[in-house]
This record gives sequence, C-alpha cells and structure tokens, in this order.
Amino acid sequence: MPTRDEAIALLHEHTKTDQLRKHGLAVEAAMRAYARKYDADEETWGMVGILHDFDYEAHPDEHPYVGASILREQGWPEEIVEGVLAHAPFTGVARDTPLKKTIFAVDELTGFITACALVYGKSLSNVTPERVRKKLKDKSFARGVVREDIRTSFEEYDGDPDEHV
Repeated sequence: MPTRDEAIALLHEHTKTDQLRKHGLAVEAAMRAYARKYDADEETWGMVGILHDFDYEAHPDEHPYVGASILREQGWPEEIVEGVLAHAPFTGVARDTPLKKTIFAVDELTGFITACALVYGKSLSNVTPERVRKKLKDKSFARGVVREDIRTSFEEYDGDPDEHV
C-alpha cells in the first residue's frame, strides 16, 4: 500500500499551485474525518482526498482520467483509483460505496467552505452551516463551485446536512 508521503509527492509532482495543493489537503482532512465516522481505513480515504485533483492542472480537459491512468501505471490500489474517478460525476463511476459517496460530497463543499472562510474573518471557526446556506444562494459568490454537486451531495448524505457542513 502506498503511503501518504507518496501521495503528497505525487500531488506536488503534478500540481504546482498552492491553491490546488491546499484544496487536496482540505479534502484529505474531510475524508479522514468521515473515515473515522464510518470506521473505515483513514489512510486510504485520506489519499483519495489528496489525489482526487492531482492531474487537473496539467490535464484539465482529461481530468480525472489521466490521473487514474497514472495511478494504475504506478500500481496504486484500485479502491483509490475508483475513488479519484468517483469524485467527478461525468465519469459515470457509480457512487456505490461510502468512500465514493464521500469524496463526491466533500470535494465541492470544501472549496466552498474555504471561500466562505475568506469572507468570514479567514477562520473556519467563523463558518457556520447558516452562513454556508446563505452564501450558497448567492450565485455571484464562489462562481467556480458547482452548486448542483453540493445540493446532490446533501441529498445523498446519510445524516444532517448541517453536520455535513
């Protein structure tokens, strides 16, 4: 099994901007929290979070397919490859496991919450579910975030959407 350090090295090899690297780490943190909640393998889930966008900068039009190919060529476990593919709804990979549902659920939401934190005093502690819901209604805020994916993740989430936020 590859290590977190190897996942970080792969992220840094293919991703040059701090913003996308930080996004990978934010998604990792969310994935690890959910792995603990579901009593799942925290390392596997965390690495899916780190790697889900590692090919995006170099191959935006072929993302995440190029990343999946790289992972397979390097012998990464198929569970990680499938998780990376599952975060993007257009791949057609079914969200049929908790890991696949979770990577989809946290990807757009972590980016949105980060944007909210920048508005609310640059601290995550200032970002409440109420503030997130309010900002979700503002179409001019964080335009790059796919709100439909966030809404779908709320519908698919097994629990309270406020807890998810």
